[in-house]
Amino acid sequence: MLEKQLKESKEYLIGKGFDAPEIGVVLGTGLGKLADEIENPIEAHYNHIPFFPLATVEFHSGKLIYGTYEGKKIVVMHGRFHFYEGYDLQDVTYPIRVMHQLGIKKLFISNASGAINLNFKKGELMLIEDHINLQGGSPLAFKNVAKHGSRFTDMCDPYDVSMRKRLIEIAEKENITLQKGVYVSVVGPQLETKAEYRMLKIIGADAVGMSTVPEVIVANHLQLPVVAISVLTDECDPDNLKPVNISEIIQIAESTEPKMITLFRELIRTL
Repeated sequence: MLEKQLKESKEYLIGKGFDAPEIGVVLGTGLGKLADEIENPIEAHYNHIPFFPLATVEFHSGKLIYGTYEGKKIVVMHGRFHFYEGYDLQDVTYPIRVMHQLGIKKLFISNASGAINLNFKKGELMLIEDHINLQGGSPLAFKNVAKHGSRFTDMCDPYDVSMRKRLIEIAEKENITLQKGVYVSVVGPQLETKAEYRMLKIIGADAVGMSTVPEVIVANHLQLPVVAISVLTDECDPDNLKPVNISEIIQIAESTEPKMITLFRELIRTL
């Protein structure tokens, strides 16, 4: 069934002109400006792509964009899917499988997240070095998964070491603060309590969000090298916690995004 669905999605996109992209990019909440820099863009709205879920979050656009960026053919997810929207984890990660079918060789992921590590400040970037999955499930937990890759996918180093090293070098050269840490993915959509922030710190998290981990698991299942950056939009200090202002989080994500774009642009240029 999955093979048939992927084939139809792929054929539709090839028919639209999505010709052998080399790099896939997933843009997180408030992080859409990179798409504006794509040359000769071709758009495919999610509601037109066979078997694609629909983005239900108001600040997620809901389209795939194909074109040229720094001399490379790329395909960008402008708007992603979340477990909290009511999708299962296979739906959430379906676009990663479609981009892989189209031919991508590298995957870049971004997200907006909260800083658990209080040495990190909102408006900074964090390179994800490892993660903790607290979403209560796996996108690989379905029948016939072994047809698409190893059922028991190794996760000893889920984020590509060479691309991480290159991003650190670029950040130093561009004078961009790039923290490094562990991302924990929770279900949401409610924000965390003070006690939950304390727990997340105890178990080793540096930042918390509601995405990314399912996509990274599937990328590893497909043996697709992946790298991910969190834009830190708020500071999760349980001793000084105030109600979260979602519009402020979006604003911080948007104002920090140019630094993330610089890192991705320079990495793409050197691949």
